Amino acid sequence: MLRRAQARPQVVVHNAEEIEKMRVAGQLTAMVLKMIAEHVRPGISTGELDRICHDYIVNDLQGIPAPLHYQPSPEYPPFPKSVCISVNHVICHGIPGDRILKDGDILNIDVTVIKDGFHGDSSKMFLVGDVPLKARRAVDVAHESMIRGIEVVKPGATLGDIGHAIQVYAEAQHCSVVREFCGHGIGRKFHDEPQILHYGEPGKGLALIAGQTFTIEPMINAGKRHIKALPDGWTIVTKDHSPSAQWEHTVLVTETGYEVLTQLPGDPL
Repeated sequence: MLRRAQARPQVVVHNAEEIEKMRVAGQLTAMVLKMIAEHVRPGISTGELDRICHDYIVNDLQGIPAPLHYQPSPEYPPFPKSVCISVNHVICHGIPGDRILKDGDILNIDVTVIKDGFHGDSSKMFLVGDVPLKARRAVDVAHESMIRGIEVVKPGATLGDIGHAIQVYAEAQHCSVVREFCGHGIGRKFHDEPQILHYGEPGKGLALIAGQTFTIEPMINAGKRHIKALPDGWTIVTKDHSPSAQWEHTVLVTETGYEVLTQLPGDPL
């Protein structure tokens, strides 16, 4: 989600019935990412990967792909595809199309499924063949950054605690954190309050409350953090053309800690 200036946000706290619906949407989202893994290979187009995901969401899961025709504000054109696919130096919101994957590519596939009015949102990185070390490092650092952010989540922890955990780790690995985009509250709305920044100071920002659901989705660049928007109105790339990686999960604040709603039983984060 694009970071924006905000007043103190109105945070949604879900009841037990709503949380169960969030679990269902989250599990379906995770199933899409697990399904598509076998199709990621050299020679396939990003458009074909989108088609496979769309058909699975609609026909097999009886869900709705939230990105399709999504328009967060009037200055954005409606998003034309069902998932976002961001390759190599694309940070986020890559539009699937004619691009053919080749050996050495890295890509993020970002999936959001709506089921019974609730959203599940997750993304993961995929490696195609023999990936250069610099790109693999970005993938690994982004993954560990996400995990460190998630592990902070519990009632009373602050948004600054989450951002700080991510930032300190990523920068210690000589990578940079994209600041213009952030995680977000999620539930009945695709993008809700609060904004989950991936940098920050311990103890700062809103304190977490049991029943909140939001995404943690750090975007980590192998080079500098600066970004560039492409003319399509959606695609964001690294200004220095360095590899970028992102992982994302939807997280519930529980009474004692957290639950990752987009993690399938037995699967690693």
